[in-house]
Amino acid sequence: MPSLEKMTCVEDFQRLARRRVPRMFYDYVDSGSWTEQTYRANSADLQRLRFRQRVALDIAHRDLRTTVLGSTQAMPVILAPTGLTGMQWADGEILAARAAQHAGIPFTLSTMSICSIEDVAAQTQQPFWFQLYVMRDRDFIGDLIDRAKAAGCSALMVTLDLQVLGQRHKDIKNGLSTPPRPTLANLLNLAGKPRWCWHMLQTRRRGFGNILGHAKGVSDLHSLSTWTAEQFDPTLSWADLEWIKRRWGGKLIVKGVLDAQDARHAVDAGVDGLIVSNHGGRQLDGAPSTIAALPAIVDAVGSQTEVLLDGGIRSGQDVLRALALGARAVLIGRAFLYALGAMGQPGVQRCLELIANELSVSMAFCGRTRMQDVDASILLNPDIF
Repeated sequence: MPSLEKMTCVEDFQRLARRRVPRMFYDYVDSGSWTEQTYRANSADLQRLRFRQRVALDIAHRDLRTTVLGSTQAMPVILAPTGLTGMQWADGEILAARAAQHAGIPFTLSTMSICSIEDVAAQTQQPFWFQLYVMRDRDFIGDLIDRAKAAGCSALMVTLDLQVLGQRHKDIKNGLSTPPRPTLANLLNLAGKPRWCWHMLQTRRRGFGNILGHAKGVSDLHSLSTWTAEQFDPTLSWADLEWIKRRWGGKLIVKGVLDAQDARHAVDAGVDGLIVSNHGGRQLDGAPSTIAALPAIVDAVGSQTEVLLDGGIRSGQDVLRALALGARAVLIGRAFLYALGAMGQPGVQRCLELIANELSVSMAFCGRTRMQDVDASILLNPDIF
């Protein structure tokens, strides 16, 4: 069994997660829509940015702390909202939230989580963010917002780019469901994942905790599947965001912005921050990578609101590249999910330690000691996009 100390990069966790997590749930994480062009570009375009190495500068005392939405955090990284996290490892959302708490960074709970808002709040001490999908059932959405407030969530993140669902070929071929349907193929695959099965048998949390028992007409997993397919709302507009902002009353972020014009709309709507995101390449295949979209959005609204980036971040060097092009902080999804699926909470903690160390060392090589001093001058080719 690999030890934590031998895990030296996100790719180590990815390889182990592929062996330990049932195929349908591993593939759910490790996939994009259609040809997966945008999914691949998110990471590939980050690697195109080259650092300017500096020497003979005092880099002895380095500080990774930054401020996001008025709160200081240990480094400019946030755990992104990811659906089905509790299917990578039993009670996965709770474990990931605890790992984020240990690292001194925010965790974001997805609407489509396995553990409910109340579950995570009861099992952690640090306030977390909550991500909201806007459904047709506005009463249910209002209740979700109220539940997030009652749980003490410190920010609400509204995802704007899931009005319709992008097709992911692997999910269709695997017959993705939670829990897995007892087909012969699934049973054979589960037979090779004894650790996953053992942990999953120890928890009662195997459905969508924020929805089951809360949405009208949803009493079991069959009715949940039907409800979910009908609920994503193609009529979502900026007017809905105004209603959400009034109902919430706290820090508000929008996720899914790729265009400067939409960024300006978000600022006009009064958001406290926006996330440059293409849903991890899982929605519009052929859309630009997030790092390629970032500079124009920073130029358009970076002086008026906080701009964060999501998509393709696999290392501390990727974090540094995003900050150099103007992001206040980044969100990681697949990186921590691989670590969670491989080793549970200790895996996520180790993953965050690796990212922090790589960020600190790379910043030093670029002659910087504070996050506030990182800008485009640390890159040899900042105008590549």
